[in-house]
Amino acid sequence: MAHTVTERNKRISESRGQNISPVAMNQPAGWPDQVSAFEEMWLLGLPSLEHYLNFVEEDGTEGSAVNRVALIDDWRKANDYYLDLEKREAGIANQVTRSELDPSLAALAAQLRTHSRFRETFDSLPTAFGMVELDRLIVYQKHVSRNYVETLKTNLTPAPDAAGMFRFCLPLGKPKAPVQMRRLGPRRFEFQCESTDFRFHKPVLLRPDQLSGYESFGPVAGIVGLVVGFGSNFLNVISVGKRLMLNNGYHRACALRAMGYTHAPCIIQTATRADELGVIAKREVADDAAFYFESARPPLLKDYFDPHLRKSVPVRKRMSRVEISFEIRDHFVEA
Repeated sequence: MAHTVTERNKRISESRGQNISPVAMNQPAGWPDQVSAFEEMWLLGLPSLEHYLNFVEEDGTEGSAVNRVALIDDWRKANDYYLDLEKREAGIANQVTRSELDPSLAALAAQLRTHSRFRETFDSLPTAFGMVELDRLIVYQKHVSRNYVETLKTNLTPAPDAAGMFRFCLPLGKPKAPVQMRRLGPRRFEFQCESTDFRFHKPVLLRPDQLSGYESFGPVAGIVGLVVGFGSNFLNVISVGKRLMLNNGYHRACALRAMGYTHAPCIIQTATRADELGVIAKREVADDAAFYFESARPPLLKDYFDPHLRKSVPVRKRMSRVEISFEIRDHFVEA
């Protein structure tokens, strides 16, 4: 299994003669000041190149008219830069710092543990609360919405206290993004929302006493619910050995880092076996665990703030859409 960015891309030559300017480990470039209508901030130089090209052509404002040669050239330079980082910053992911949560937050943490969003999300592996360093968190997500990051920055009050920071990173409020719902047919429904976190949850079987506000022409025996909503949006990381991977909360982490914060409260899940990663991590992480947790220099959150690696991609406005259809079979069977 390949362990480096360049090995995973089957690099033809070990050196292309690029003049790569070093960036100090603890002084990554800041977040851009200006934002266009809609932007995605991409980490270049990471697999797969094809994924990046397809995204720019399908979702970018230029569409198929984009200059593919220029895109590939930018990606190649970033890939070379990662090779340089593998030498200069070897082992940096093992140096991420973590600490105990402020004792004043114990009550908030206990309250969060009892909430259904926590119980339904973190029900598989040991979990704990803690403060983690942002810059050295391993990342697998290749792009974030610049616009959503900017929105989150406005939601955080200036100089928040410990409780305010906890609530920002581990929110229990309702999402502000409006949801459009409509019936497409007798058994087809559509839900739309601007949030990229909008999704289908799961089918549930409910008792009549769990339903309120519904008036039926006859007694209700049971309800099948097809639930649509949002993710928990808790900033959480996966701990494997000395390393921490950002599992969820990418936009919140980038918003904090862009505002100058270096550490954040989060939920920490600990995995000690490869099979455990398959339960809590994305498939791409579980399938290439050696790259993220054993390679000399995996992609880190601070890379989003390095102009050698980060590229702004103007995109068309997108909506998350969930369409649901169902079928009914109503017949008699032998008792």
